[in-house]
Amino acid sequence: MIEYRKAFLKEMDKLKDLLWEFGPNEWNYLTPEGINDEFALVESGSALAIVATKDSEIIGFAVLIDGVASPSYLEKYCDLKQMKFVGDVVVSSLHSGQGIATRLLEECVLEARNNNTSNVLIERHEENLASAGMMRKAGFEIVDTFHDPEKRTTGSQNSVILEFQI
Repeated sequence: MIEYRKAFLKEMDKLKDLLWEFGPNEWNYLTPEGINDEFALVESGSALAIVATKDSEIIGFAVLIDGVASPSYLEKYCDLKQMKFVGDVVVSSLHSGQGIATRLLEECVLEARNNNTSNVLIERHEENLASAGMMRKAGFEIVDTFHDPEKRTTGSQNSVILEFQI
């Protein structure tokens, strides 16, 4: 049985290892600096990580970032004080295809709802079909698509911003 809960600070190194093992692909933009910054937000309380566990082993997680700590370019979509941003979502390839990533997004939305947030934003590469499906199943809708060659080096080089309105 897969269980979902907030991560403990002592688990941050495990989460980083999981992200580096299963996160990199042609669609994802992962840098050591970006990942360190994201986990520093968790450690400071400006973000939280929600983990999926099976038999006490962490098999996936999502990071939910407070709007005011989110990338500033998101302010064109909504008031940063009223939103949350999903940073990274990753699931071990040994457990992919089971809806775990979708459920992690649903847990992020629930957490945001419990904190009186009005919307949750997330982004992906335009052509990342696995992420597109996961986000659609969790109820996210596209609000913008734009050319983003600094972050997207393959395919269309477009980023897509999606939103879940609460």
